Amino acid sequence: MNTSSQSIRRIGLLAATAIVIANMIGTGVFTSLGFQLLGISSPFAIVMLWLVGGIIALCGALVYGELAVTFPRSGGEYNFLSKIYHPLVGFLSGWLSVTVGFAAPVALAAVAFGQYSGELFPGMSQTEAACGIVLFMAVIHGLSVSYGSNLQTFFTILKVALILFLIGSGLMIPHPQAVSFLPNAAGWQATFSSAFAVSLVYVSYAYSGWNASAYIAGEIKQPMKNLPRSLFLGTAIVTLLYVGLNFVFLYVAPISEMKVIFTDKGPTNIDTGYVAAKYIFSSYGALMMAAFISLALVSSVSAMTMAGPRVTKTIGEDFPLFRKVTTVNAGGAPYVAIILQAAISLLLILTGSFQSILTYIGFTLSLSTCLTVFGIFIVRKRKLNPNKEYHTWGYPVTPIIFLALNIWMLIFLMHSNPMASLYGFATLAVGIPFYYFGHKKNQIKKAI
Repeated sequence: MNTSSQSIRRIGLLAATAIVIANMIGTGVFTSLGFQLLGISSPFAIVMLWLVGGIIALCGALVYGELAVTFPRSGGEYNFLSKIYHPLVGFLSGWLSVTVGFAAPVALAAVAFGQYSGELFPGMSQTEAACGIVLFMAVIHGLSVSYGSNLQTFFTILKVALILFLIGSGLMIPHPQAVSFLPNAAGWQATFSSAFAVSLVYVSYAYSGWNASAYIAGEIKQPMKNLPRSLFLGTAIVTLLYVGLNFVFLYVAPISEMKVIFTDKGPTNIDTGYVAAKYIFSSYGALMMAAFISLALVSSVSAMTMAGPRVTKTIGEDFPLFRKVTTVNAGGAPYVAIILQAAISLLLILTGSFQSILTYIGFTLSLSTCLTVFGIFIVRKRKLNPNKEYHTWGYPVTPIIFLALNIWMLIFLMHSNPMASLYGFATLAVGIPFYYFGHKKNQIKKAI
């Protein structure tokens, strides 16, 4: 087995873009509209909400493109933060990714896949389906980078095609809702309301994953060109799909039926996609939507199985304490890191503990992203990108837009759920001893 830190670049632009798209499209776009409609009744404002969310993600993608060209190595935030600030800052970001940052979302997507698959195949064990999809993707991506990237591209193209089919089918229904998407006074008022700002937090979660190809930078062909392109293209495509889907949901189904209903047992009627699909596909709507979402989740599990272990592998290249996880096979796959992430995901699925973890990792991951985007100002000041292969379009406006809105969301999260923020910081604190122990071993090895 090869343990060299030098990776053969096997991933092209199409596969890299597919990874971005697959990481972004999950269940959020099919389930969150009902919550937004509780505070926003204007169709124009709803469409603007998803458009603004896409603009924020695009601003981040544009910045990450320059950082990836400046520091063309796999690892995402671990790589960027280590080079821009200090290795400890990068390590803590990577520590979160290695332990739960990817494993918990994989577990969530897999469990959701099991639930939606149960709609298609009654009697199927949801837990077995969840574990099965994690193991299947671990095997495929663990065999070869080529196998994994080809599978990822296939599932993503199929997913995008089905979403376009859903949008097209919705636009062709004979009796749409009598709603107007044109801007008016009420629509603009809703756009600048507090309800819009609160909803933007949750829309941003639906857009998370726009930075996915940065995690595999070391394996992308012609990274100076393809990496920024994959980030921008993937994010732009998802923005168009999200805006189109929400337009169609409002176009085909009554707003009153899509609003979430709160009961003593919690929110119900959260599957907005089901409601819309019922109006598009009649009695087959529920099955069609279950198939759409199941496919989206398969693609998401695949993408995170591909991206997450690259962070683990990059950390292992820098710290002898984690050297075992750098092992790759003849197909270029970091199979040890893939096995490690799959094992953590399976543990979280079987214990059901991923739900509690997901409540706080979002805060720390958002903080890591903000630190990374702010790093573009440091990169420019230090002139760390002399090649000028790619520069952030719209600088400094684009990073300022991203930071302003995301810092506001971080403040909102700290205020609304302070314990989740504290748990996030506690998880990072646990990684500090591992950094210093690994750093010390690295110094001893160099001395010898």
